[in-house]
Amino acid sequence: MLNWAIAFIVLAIIAAVLGFGGLAGAATNIAYILFVVFLILAVVSFLRRAA
Repeated sequence: MLNWAIAFIVLAIIAAVLGFGGLAGAATNIAYILFVVFLILAVVSFLRRAA
């Protein structure tokens, strides 16, 4: 999941450099959502191992 978030943020940076504002914004939003989901799953995983 973190790999997808990184891929979308790289896509957003490339799109922003090339001037595709709408695509860059969409890719940034997707990357943010994937990163938050990854963090939540990582915390849950760490808590389950500790218990």
